Amino acid sequence: MFDVKKIYKARERIKDVVVDTPFSYAPHLSEKSGCHVYLKKENLQVTGAFKIRGAYNKIATLSDEQKVCGVIAASAGNHAQGVALSASKFSIKAVIVMPESTPLTKINGVRSYGAEVILHGTNYDEAYAYAIEYAQRNSMTFIHPFVDEEVIAGQGTLALDILDKCQDLDAVVIPVGGGGLISGMACAIKSANPKIEVIGVSAKGAPALKNSFDHKKAIDSLEVRTIADGIAVRDTSLVTLEYMLESVDRFISVDDEEIASAILFLLEGQKLVVEGAGAVGVAALLHDKLSHLKNKKVAIVLSGGNMDVTLLSVIIEKGLLKSGRKMKLTVTLVDKPGSLMRFTQILQELNANIVHIAYDRTSITLDYGDANVTVHVETKSEEHQDTIYRVLKEENYIRN
Repeated sequence: MFDVKKIYKARERIKDVVVDTPFSYAPHLSEKSGCHVYLKKENLQVTGAFKIRGAYNKIATLSDEQKVCGVIAASAGNHAQGVALSASKFSIKAVIVMPESTPLTKINGVRSYGAEVILHGTNYDEAYAYAIEYAQRNSMTFIHPFVDEEVIAGQGTLALDILDKCQDLDAVVIPVGGGGLISGMACAIKSANPKIEVIGVSAKGAPALKNSFDHKKAIDSLEVRTIADGIAVRDTSLVTLEYMLESVDRFISVDDEEIASAILFLLEGQKLVVEGAGAVGVAALLHDKLSHLKNKKVAIVLSGGNMDVTLLSVIIEKGLLKSGRKMKLTVTLVDKPGSLMRFTQILQELNANIVHIAYDRTSITLDYGDANVTVHVETKSEEHQDTIYRVLKEENYIRN
């Protein structure tokens, strides 16, 4: 097993930098799931994610000579900010290699901590390869996001924080990408109380580590595709896989639809902005992937909150449509005065609030003298939408 003493040493190193984020009971989620749920809110951590723990601990253990030469990392997300901030605390040079497609907000976030950003490659793997080569050419220390014992030890301190607050847990649910977080946390948890079940949750669109765990051998993926970009890892680490096989009890996965619904639930029900990677544990709970934990005391790690606002807006919009709170309709009207007024009057009588309307009289699919009207309306439920649809059909606005 991983040496738990390293985790306790890491805790001492990072205590003045890392925030002891809230660990609190979630009544609404508990009622909905039938479990006694506690949320560890690392989305409120410095830089918005747990990654600062491992990055700072690793840099704190470097020799003076290594610090003089500086550090480098490859990342388009939370690890980049964790390394950048940690390096700034020690006043050493940091270079972060990011894919060319990285959003400007993330680039500026890293630069705000004083790091130099190099944009290279079309994806993470190309950025990673360049960072390794750059580190060798410039005698810099490469800070790996998970294949490093000091990084793993730093991430493991998150479990110590949880156990300080609550020792009689039945299970701890942890997001999994490369496996660094769960490797460190599982070691600390099992050392304290072997009866606590350690459960990993990954995204179905990034299946490498789960497939490897299930088959007990390294199996890489050809590609990854998921909204949970923080855990979108293509290749399996033999290091973290071995730690997980020793200490992790169960490994499940959730798809993007389930992750999106969890993000929306956390936003509405818990007033928390949580990124896709951070929401996978809640997604598993909400979609009955953890039914064996009914009436059990469960801690769920919300690993980060650095959510892209564009993606968040899409998730909210789709969530409103799926839950019956928003409806899109296209109807065909006779293009003459009063037709549109009658249509909107019907919607008003049905208490449907129009939030968007578009009028098209030039589509080649239309008969001359007709017009298509597309409306987005706010509704109260699926039953409300059924009523709207039925009335519009009775009024011949919908013909199929």
